[in-house]
Amino acid sequence: MAGPDQQYEPAIDKRDFDDHRPLLHDIDAGVDGTGEGRPRSDSRLSAIRNLDGGSDGLLNNVVDEIVERDRRKMAMEVMRVCSFVVGVISCLGAGSITAFSLYGPLFLSRLHYSQLQVNAVSIAAEISMYLPVPLFGYLCDRYTPSPLALLSGLVFGGGYLLAAFAYRSGPLPEAGGEGWPPWVMVVAFVAIGTATSCMYLAAVTTCAKNFGRGKHKGIMLAVPIAGFGLSGMWQSQVATYLLCERREDGSRGDVDVFRYFVFLALFLFCLGVIGTFGLRIVDEEEEEKYIDEAVEELERSGLLEESEFFRPRSEVQAAYGTFSEAADCDGPDPEPSLTLSEEEREAARLEKEREEEERRKKNWLLNFETRLFLQDQTMWWLALGFFLVTGPGEAYINNLGTIIQTLTPELYPPNAPPPAGLPSTHVTTIALTSTIARLLTGSLSDFFAPPATHLFSADVEAGRRSSSSGSTAKKPTLSRLAFLLPSAVLLSLGYLLLSSPLPLQHPGLSHVTTALVGLGYGSAFSLVPIIISVVWGVENFGTNWGIVAMVPAAGAAMWGVIYSRGYQDATDGGNGSADGQCHGWRCYGFWAVGCTLSVWVAVVAWILSWKGWRRRGVVV
Repeated sequence: MAGPDQQYEPAIDKRDFDDHRPLLHDIDAGVDGTGEGRPRSDSRLSAIRNLDGGSDGLLNNVVDEIVERDRRKMAMEVMRVCSFVVGVISCLGAGSITAFSLYGPLFLSRLHYSQLQVNAVSIAAEISMYLPVPLFGYLCDRYTPSPLALLSGLVFGGGYLLAAFAYRSGPLPEAGGEGWPPWVMVVAFVAIGTATSCMYLAAVTTCAKNFGRGKHKGIMLAVPIAGFGLSGMWQSQVATYLLCERREDGSRGDVDVFRYFVFLALFLFCLGVIGTFGLRIVDEEEEEKYIDEAVEELERSGLLEESEFFRPRSEVQAAYGTFSEAADCDGPDPEPSLTLSEEEREAARLEKEREEEERRKKNWLLNFETRLFLQDQTMWWLALGFFLVTGPGEAYINNLGTIIQTLTPELYPPNAPPPAGLPSTHVTTIALTSTIARLLTGSLSDFFAPPATHLFSADVEAGRRSSSSGSTAKKPTLSRLAFLLPSAVLLSLGYLLLSSPLPLQHPGLSHVTTALVGLGYGSAFSLVPIIISVVWGVENFGTNWGIVAMVPAAGAAMWGVIYSRGYQDATDGGNGSADGQCHGWRCYGFWAVGCTLSVWVAVVAWILSWKGWRRRGVVV
């Protein structure tokens, strides 16, 4: 019990509690209602209330932060999936050039182009489609894919509209018409090839950066690449059954090239606009993390000396945090020299400087990795094999319409379907088989491929141990080269069949050649970019893949010229008909033999690159 000089401190007991009286009434008013006990009681009550309020506020802040984080994560996943869908749709439209053989023969018969002029148009498209890929990949890596998508839509629209009106102008003047010169068509298809490269690379780079470090990166890259192959199939069917000429009896005739080109101009322009807003690299912070990981890996490998400029972001932030905490521990400045607004401006300036340093680091790293990529001997073996495989494939796809005509006897009824099949059927076949190959090789390589290791390993033996440990796992593992090499062998069998006399005796066998070419061609275009992303990483994927993707331009040009030269020589040598078309083995036979040998050399080049990776302990 308190003494007389001590202030009475009330206590609440359950026996003294009145249901009609507030619990803290006595504390608020004091014992006698005069408020004498208020100072000490008020401080205790205030502390209790502040403690309760602080606890509730902290808990609410934590809950709100968790909810906000989950919401952002869900929003990013939704955006990631939406970007993937837009990327696939973009690729489904971007490959319109693969249907060139659908209307290529009409350039011969309607516009009276020579075979060399027709191949000049297709080669111009191929070169403009592949040569700018490193530039577009550079822009994708340094900036975003959205500007490329918009550019592709604009250039597609202009290119196909120019081609449509060039075709509508009619035959060449030397053939008795008033048509525009062939160089106008060449310019149009240069624009079409450039737009194809823009739209394709914007879509594929978006998918690679959004899913490049995921478990299913192979299939997530194979799907848009497969969509690129499918675009020729559905577009050729639309042209054959909807945008076709009608004969007097109402049956379907040849493709109405003018209407087909106008349709593609409008459709692809709209697709480019959609890609401008839909192709998004979701998590820029994740990309920055990949940059830091690449810097650390280069430092461990000894290729990059440690420096203040290339320290990982976590260390930089920790250093900034330590400095800030040290400044805070010094105590408040009795005479602060900066106002709050000036402090905010100073913080914004420092943040801007840090972001500028991060951009400089990213650009330096990507340029450094590009130099390492170009100095890597295994890359050149990989690119050589890609050149020797895709060159004949591009030439076959572009000249498929005339190859079918060479298998048609000269006295065959003009309005009857060719015995080797319609060009649209072959375009569909090559698109389907190419798509199946891309999807199968992408998904199967994901399932069977061993865990990937980086190229710049600090310890080669560590890489070998990691690869050997993967082989001891229960799940069987197969290298991606184990899928790529057999696909190339199948491709060579297709050319070998075409070079034999069998297709002349049985023109229906040309479908087998087309299917085998589609399988080998599709597998190469699916697995080579996947291998590049596995061996050299996704940080500089757009540039690295762009460099290798240039080689099909040279291959298509070389094998296209070889085919057109042999075709023209055979036509002038007595194998030509009145309409300027060639018939017989000499029109394509020597070219097919050369394609077979080319693919066999490509297999050897890929084996050499595989051996180089295995020596370094790089698991592919």
